This record gives sequence, C-alpha cells and structure tokens, in this order.
Amino acid sequence: MAESKTILIAEDSSVILNLTKKILELQNYKILVAKNGGEVLKQVESNKIDAILMDLNIPVKNGMDCTKEIRASKNPEVANIPIIAVTGNANNYSMDDFKAVGINDYLPKPLDFDMLVETVKKYTVK
Repeated sequence: MAESKTILIAEDSSVILNLTKKILELQNYKILVAKNGGEVLKQVESNKIDAILMDLNIPVKNGMDCTKEIRASKNPEVANIPIIAVTGNANNYSMDDFKAVGINDYLPKPLDFDMLVETVKKYTVK
C-alpha cells in the first residue's frame, strides 16, 4: 500500500468537517484540520500537505486570501499544494476568479461525497 497522503481540511463547520474527515479517512488519507485561515497558514508551514480542501468562508482569513498567501510562499512545496475550494456560494465566483488566486478546482456545497473522493484522488495520485 502506498504511503497515505495528507489532506488539510479548512472548514469552520464541525458537521461538514467531521463528515468530510470520516469519508477521506475511509480512503486512507491522513487528515489535518484548520477552523480558520490563520490555522491553515500554520498547518502548511509545519506539515507536508498533499492537498487542501479550502472552505472559502472561513473566519480570520478567508479561503481566497489564504490561497493567495500559500501561492506566494517562497517554499515551492507549499506554493504548489493543490487547493480545492469548497463553497456554498460558488455563484459568487467564476472559475476564472478561482484560477486568478491559484485554486485548482472547486466542489459545491452540499458536498457530493463521491465527487469529493474523486476530486481529492485526482490531485493526490502521483
């Protein structure tokens, strides 16, 4: 079995966080969590992360700002982490908006768990 990949879930809703975490753990992913943008930035600096599920409406620093900061990192391993936006407000953004800040993909809420697993696999299979 290949080593498990680490996914950072940036989500302030405990319900969504716990469901997403359980689904991905069943797929043998190692999960780190962040409840706000400040925690996201701390996690990416101190852990090797293979992909980030980024809620766009997290407190402290929103997902778009976190993504910009991650992309601006001097560390190429951090700057190139695949980031998947998760939002219930996708209508407020276009794929061009996401691409402009460096988001690789997005998943609408409510989450489709099959699509979640498929999307995470797409960015973590090397």
